[in-house]
Amino acid sequence: MKRKIYFLLGILSFVMLSACEDLTPDVKTTGTPEQIYINYANMLNVSLSPYTYLQEGFSNIDGAMMAATCDEAEFTLETSTVQQFNTGVWNQYSNPDNVWASYFRAIRIVADFLAHTDQINFDLYKYDPSPSTQLVYQTRLADVKRWKYEARFLRAFYYMELVKRFGGVPIITKVLDINENISSLPRNKLADCIQFITSECDSAAANLPAQQSSTNWGRVTSGAALALKARALLYAASDLFNTPPTGYSNPELVSLPTGDRTARWQAAADAALAVINLPGTGYALATNYRNMFMTYNSPEIIFCRRQAANNTFEAASFPIGFDGGKSGTTPSQNQVDAYEVKVNATTAVPFDWNNPVHAANPYNPAGTLGRDPRLDQSIITNNSQFKGGKSTSRAVEIWTGGKDGKGVTLASKTGYYMKKYVDEALDLLLSRTSVHSWIFMRYTEVLLSYAEALNEAQGPVAAVYTRVNAVRARATVGMPPLPAGLDKVAMRNAIRNERRVEFAFEDMRPWDVRRWMLAGIYFNVPLRGVQITNNAGLFSYTPINVENRTFDVKMYFYPIPQSEVNIMQGWVQNPGW
Repeated sequence: MKRKIYFLLGILSFVMLSACEDLTPDVKTTGTPEQIYINYANMLNVSLSPYTYLQEGFSNIDGAMMAATCDEAEFTLETSTVQQFNTGVWNQYSNPDNVWASYFRAIRIVADFLAHTDQINFDLYKYDPSPSTQLVYQTRLADVKRWKYEARFLRAFYYMELVKRFGGVPIITKVLDINENISSLPRNKLADCIQFITSECDSAAANLPAQQSSTNWGRVTSGAALALKARALLYAASDLFNTPPTGYSNPELVSLPTGDRTARWQAAADAALAVINLPGTGYALATNYRNMFMTYNSPEIIFCRRQAANNTFEAASFPIGFDGGKSGTTPSQNQVDAYEVKVNATTAVPFDWNNPVHAANPYNPAGTLGRDPRLDQSIITNNSQFKGGKSTSRAVEIWTGGKDGKGVTLASKTGYYMKKYVDEALDLLLSRTSVHSWIFMRYTEVLLSYAEALNEAQGPVAAVYTRVNAVRARATVGMPPLPAGLDKVAMRNAIRNERRVEFAFEDMRPWDVRRWMLAGIYFNVPLRGVQITNNAGLFSYTPINVENRTFDVKMYFYPIPQSEVNIMQGWVQNPGW
């Protein structure tokens, strides 16, 4: 008889009795658990189950993107729980980004899957001496081996998502029995977690292909494993993981032991370089920056989750004056100001509201080549052209009184709308759809992480310039190279701004700013927008404060859900909570 036990808590979800639904909550199989474990076809389906917990970032915070929790954007709907982040009223009892239970459930599924893959019965093939059958036998053995390392990568990926939010968490690699004293499980040290993630990545990279076959498109590769290792080591070298909190009784949970920071930065650089030099991956910078986010087979994508064709993000993001538009996550002036002005083919300068030429026409200042093209490819600005599902485009009217501006219900409060990921050709009235991909890792991250880590370890050597300038010079972007002669600090700031622009709205900045420990500068200040006035076709622009934002020091790490702390013996809450 099958029995099931349901637990609300993340850690306790590891404890389970035999039930195929527990093993494969998202992949349908039939039969008893024992029948599933011995069947190759069923276990093939089960191998996909850990992938289903990969969170797309289009609307995962109560309809909003993670960008709306930081200085990148504002979510138009004020009743969304994402606003708790911005007002500072979230805590260990109520966290709008509550991934603890979900990710630990995925980790538990991996543990259970790994515990049973060796039970698959291959006798039908093993003892048939015919060459064709032996080929099937060897192929399926190789498949099962690959599934194991894919699962181990996914477990490491989920652990990295937990660690960047919570610091040290329990490392659990086996299925826990109902009779075990679960409450005695310890939180592992942050150092243990980083070591576990990187070692799992090394094992996965050594046993996974550089590219998957067309029948396995989307599954994990050796490049993804090495890229995750590089990301983990970049965090391990950064300020947040190397700054013990004052007065906290267990600093080892949220910081690494005192060590050689230069060596840590060099290790991060070496890990990123290993991805760059990995043969057979086919990784390259995408030739079209905007289109990359509406496909799943760009050479730049290392690891992503492909959505079935849909128009959900368009319906949530179209400017309010277009059919079906709901505004959704709207970019901030804080973000827009980060895009440089191209003075000429060799020189770019920061945008400056105090420069009257810049202020008069912020998106195409007179006498220049305009702003960084990634601005137009990521953000809808006033009076720019947008189709909104129609055969011809119209100018977006974000000025006060315009079709998309203030005075219209749910109009953008910032003066901008989202363009990245948005397929403007979709007619929502006709329910047109297209492919969308949420990219977890792409080649540009590897290049910029390599540049950041190498600059911190060795200063702005030639290789640092080479990688950053390659990103800036890509087709459809064409930004001038960085100025020669930058010192280490200037290069650091340039790389940080490059990451901000390149990865806008990709769920990178909330964590970059945390690991740099700069949230007090960027997240604890008002979110800004622009007031736009139409004077007989001539527009004037005035920066405004849209919303006060709150960020306390304790928010560098999320609080452990209090329900877990209450159950687990000896656990201490994260600092400040």
